[in-house]
Amino acid sequence: MKGNPRIRRIRTLLVGLATAATAVAGVAAAMPASAAATAAKAPTANVRDACPATTQVRCFAEVRTDVRGGFGVRGAAAKTSPKALPAGYGPASLQAAYKLPTGKGKGQTVAVVDAGDDVTAEADLAVYRSTYGLRACSTANGCFTKVNQSGTASPLPPDQGWGVEISLDLDMVSAACPDCHILLVEGDQATFDSLAAAEDTAAKLGATEISNSYGGTEQGAMEPYESDYSHKGVAVVASSGDYGYGIPNFPAVFGSVIAVGGTTLSTSTDSRGWSESAWDSDGGAAASGCSAYVAKPTWQKDPNCPGRTVADVSADADPNTGPAVYDAHDGYGWTVVGGTSAASPFIAGVIALAGNPSTLPNASYIYAHKTALNDVVGGNNDDGGGDCGGDYLCNAVKGYDGPTGLGTPNGIAAF
Repeated sequence: MKGNPRIRRIRTLLVGLATAATAVAGVAAAMPASAAATAAKAPTANVRDACPATTQVRCFAEVRTDVRGGFGVRGAAAKTSPKALPAGYGPASLQAAYKLPTGKGKGQTVAVVDAGDDVTAEADLAVYRSTYGLRACSTANGCFTKVNQSGTASPLPPDQGWGVEISLDLDMVSAACPDCHILLVEGDQATFDSLAAAEDTAAKLGATEISNSYGGTEQGAMEPYESDYSHKGVAVVASSGDYGYGIPNFPAVFGSVIAVGGTTLSTSTDSRGWSESAWDSDGGAAASGCSAYVAKPTWQKDPNCPGRTVADVSADADPNTGPAVYDAHDGYGWTVVGGTSAASPFIAGVIALAGNPSTLPNASYIYAHKTALNDVVGGNNDDGGGDCGGDYLCNAVKGYDGPTGLGTPNGIAAF
């Protein structure tokens, strides 16, 4: 994308337009990604960022610090009942909440791209899957593969502090699509260059879906990487971010990427049995924003953003209603993790269940089938570092909105 005249025209058109998002972008476009993200809402209370913030690109996992090393609030029951399960939503709950079918996804390979090596990734995945009665997914049976950013099994990169993120990614793909193969591609560092190289490797090795649970504030430095997040026949998915309304994040902002926002998922007495609202809690807020660099896709019709609007779809991301995750690498054992890092690999797994990634070179198919989603109404993310003036860019309203996009999976018809 470097030197692309189309991008230069888009930037000239969009920068300076009187929208809240571009106003914020004008101030922060020159900031390093980590600094811009840190300036927005940061997790408080019993939640912390799972990955280091002092990197060019950061992951969007938020880990609960009050549920650690066992069965959390169910600890007493775990000692007396062999059927006790970890705190947090397991696969059965998530599959029920989003009406996901069973027995699908065979032949699909979901890749997760992360930074650094998690030496216990495969062993931790085995604990998660065995706990919930999912079939084994290992190197030995051909279900699980771990490679470096060049596509080889060794040498693997040094640890970058992303162990919880990696466990979350593997567990959420497993929760959505237990029969999918999983490919973990580990970048050398948490940088644009390394993760873009890992993205290309994932596609070359046959991934049908690629999940990216990381990002950095959109800026001119992202432009050369557009092609790395666009691969024929592959659905590329990315987290929108965890710090509320403001400058959108790369790579979710690219038009070729399905941008995944976040919700708070709770049980309900209505006919669905579950309710959702835009995620905004002490643990962060689903990110949304209006791009100052990327043109409005033809299939996106929202009125108040002249550029690409984030997000497209969403899933559970609130760490207070988050999934159970097993991570021995960082000493947590069983814990609960949220952030849009939970939503991205889960949506990648849902796309794999549908089995038609070639229809999703972007989110256009989902926009054409939006009635097959759960429309999320209620909640906002406007205290996450910006104010959109109360409209859909930071409030979950009927139809499309920034924090939750078109909604959440209601089966697989929209995918």
